[in-house]
Amino acid sequence: MKMIFHWLQRQYTNIYKGFLVLLSIFLLVQLFPKQPGFEYEYQKARPWMFEDLIAPFDFAVLKTTEELEKERGELIETFQPFFSRHPEVTQSMKETFESSLDAAWEEKYPDEPANALKQRNRQVGLDILAHLYNAGIIFLDEEFRDKPENFNIRLLEDNVARSRVLGAMYTIQEAYIYMISVLEDRAEEIDADLLQPLLENALSHNVFYNEALTERTMEAEIESIPLTRGMVQEGEKIVSKGELVTPETYQILESFKVEYQRQIGDAALQTILYAGQFVLVSISMIVLLLFLYFFRKDVFFDNRKILLILLSVLLMVFLTSFVIRFNIDYLYLVPVCLVPVIIRAFFDNRLALYIHIITIILIGFLIPRSFEFVFIQFLAGIIAILSMASLRRRSQLFITVTLIFATYCAVYFGLSLAHTGSFENLYWRDFAYFAGGAFLTLFAYPVIFLFERIFGMPTDFSLLELADTNNSLLRNLGLKAPGTFQHSLQVANLSEEALIEIGGNSLLARTGALYHDIGKMKNPQYFTENQTSEFNPHDEISFKESARVIIDHVIDGIEMARKNNLPEYIIDFIRTHHGTTTARYFYTMQVNESTDEEVSKADFIYPGPRPFSKETAVVMMADSVEAASRSLGKPDEKKINQLVDSMIDTQVQEKQFDNADITFKDITTVKGIFKRMLLNIYHVRVAYPSLG
Repeated sequence: MKMIFHWLQRQYTNIYKGFLVLLSIFLLVQLFPKQPGFEYEYQKARPWMFEDLIAPFDFAVLKTTEELEKERGELIETFQPFFSRHPEVTQSMKETFESSLDAAWEEKYPDEPANALKQRNRQVGLDILAHLYNAGIIFLDEEFRDKPENFNIRLLEDNVARSRVLGAMYTIQEAYIYMISVLEDRAEEIDADLLQPLLENALSHNVFYNEALTERTMEAEIESIPLTRGMVQEGEKIVSKGELVTPETYQILESFKVEYQRQIGDAALQTILYAGQFVLVSISMIVLLLFLYFFRKDVFFDNRKILLILLSVLLMVFLTSFVIRFNIDYLYLVPVCLVPVIIRAFFDNRLALYIHIITIILIGFLIPRSFEFVFIQFLAGIIAILSMASLRRRSQLFITVTLIFATYCAVYFGLSLAHTGSFENLYWRDFAYFAGGAFLTLFAYPVIFLFERIFGMPTDFSLLELADTNNSLLRNLGLKAPGTFQHSLQVANLSEEALIEIGGNSLLARTGALYHDIGKMKNPQYFTENQTSEFNPHDEISFKESARVIIDHVIDGIEMARKNNLPEYIIDFIRTHHGTTTARYFYTMQVNESTDEEVSKADFIYPGPRPFSKETAVVMMADSVEAASRSLGKPDEKKINQLVDSMIDTQVQEKQFDNADITFKDITTVKGIFKRMLLNIYHVRVAYPSLG
């Protein structure tokens, strides 16, 4: 058990890497469509590129979305809503009228409780109410108030619906007018003044809109609209090779595709489909890992970088899958070029291109007719990467967006002409989508900022900010330790030039070199480059104390860097620029002075660690060479050559570069660059061989 535990500890990074890859494969497969693919690719107004297609089975031709929407619109427009008659209202209002009439009559004619005049009034009132309630006094909702009189409705009465027109019924206002007109016509034979208020009080709506029945019936009728129009019989030719795919043919092909996928879409096939997608995604991930293993081992063995790459790919595939499921028409609004831009910000051009290819291949599995999409995104990604090949200004991101849009438009224009031979099938809407997709690529900036904070990795954007000498920390270095500031600038120049030549992140090396000696700000007078008079504070302390002050500038620098929130990849240059070398001058002086006692060398050794990258190794070389060159009395070519060789060879002998990915060939190249640059700095002329 203990052996297994130790083995797991040793293999933790590999197990974690495998877990990340397997999890990515699983998540990617979940985003893939869970229905069988279709072996044909086709588009409207473009030739059919395959052999003649014969229907292998009978299938119905589906209506287009536009046709269905049109039929639904026509149905809704001609649909007759339901209204319900409420007979209890009629009965209630008649009873109300009669009781009110008796009371009013007794009050006005107490001596004639029942005579012919009263009966005529009662009958006229009941006749008016009967006419109005039989015709119907309708309550119109706001949506029906502007309908014409001939607008048809269905009136539900005794569970029977009969068609009526609005004009055949009364509104409450129209019922009042009718009542007044009848009373005026019969004013001589009745007491109109008595009847009018009684009838007004007896008028009420007895026909109301039946919203529930209307909606239920409308939904049923909409659902009953047939989704198909016509049939294609088995053996019937669907389309011939080279024939243009017309809208009619396109709809038949779409119907054939749906029926084909339905007939073979059983549970067993779903399992096979899932297995096939798993194999394809796994192969893509394995190819990616093999590329990293053989060409970018620094990335392969850094799980943090692996996670960043996989997360970028996953996010883009997820976004594309979401847009496709929402509306595939918006496909080109997806900023696919976001991935190469992000990867290029953290890594190199070659890796950015490779990751972009893997991403668009995976997305290609999600969409129909994927060739054009992959082709357009492939070229746009290349242009995006090339535009960021030498990233030194933030404005380059806007240039990149412009070039992506131009590439989209140019490739789309060329593909359209190549397929159709005319300008008729160029849609301005597509150009708008291209513009939107290119513009959304600007979201790379906040995403890069977020990834920087999460993964603690440098990008050219952050390095450009840190390398600005107006930065408060560098400005303080220039004020408090001007000699050290000038030394740091020279080290930055030497390191940058060397990294450009041997390959590496030259901007990272330059930025790290600018900060590598900030710890000297604590005691600037103890460092010779900052001493402006003959007074040397080292003369008043022991050699051991002097060594401690000199060595402590590394620890002081780390503390200052963390206090000023410098990222760890910059602090690495501070802690490694002396490695585990010895403060040789003070150690030698201490040994010469202490002839009778043994000197502990540990008191004169820098705490380290040794450089562990090509960039930190080059800065260490540049720092030692530049500092030592200042001690040359009259520098000439021979002295400079000897100095560079001696300093760097000593570091090699002390195994300071054993942990860095730098070769002896690289070190030789670096020596040559340092020699040439120091000759230029000190204005030394090269000694030409004599002709004699």
